[in-house]
Amino acid sequence: MPHTDLPAVPPDLAARGVTLRHRSKADTEFVRDVYVAYRWEEVKAAGWPQEMALAFLHDQFRLQSVHYDTHYPGAAWGIVEVEGQPAGRLYLQMDSGGDLRIIDIAFMPPYRNRGFGGGLIAAVQDHARATGAAKVSIHVERQNPALRLYRRLGFQPVQEGDVYFLLEWPVA
Repeated sequence: MPHTDLPAVPPDLAARGVTLRHRSKADTEFVRDVYVAYRWEEVKAAGWPQEMALAFLHDQFRLQSVHYDTHYPGAAWGIVEVEGQPAGRLYLQMDSGGDLRIIDIAFMPPYRNRGFGGGLIAAVQDHARATGAAKVSIHVERQNPALRLYRRLGFQPVQEGDVYFLLEWPVA
């Protein structure tokens, strides 16, 4: 698997204090908290006590991390910061067939719906053009409100599963 680089942060996001850096071991709790924040409402609906819900989500995060590390060698594991504060994560992998896969993009609640995700997805699209990728792809849950954003940015469903759509944006 080829090594994957993070995209450059677009000037409009950089002017708003957005930076993108490689994840380090010190970020483990933060990326776990991003995972918990993203899944919290879904798990809370099960009616479990908070301690049980957190234990479940922490274990799910651990399993996701093992899966990512196993199946995405050479990936770029990025931390999005806003004005020096960790705000989200962006994980990418370029495969040997020219697919720049967005493994994951997620933000803590205070940083959602502020244009950061759309700006970074556009940066990934620019990065795909610059690196000779054939397409950008991402799996998105069917009920994810970000589906509107991906469609607005030109992504189209190419495969439908029970839980996820596989969306692709062709570079050409």
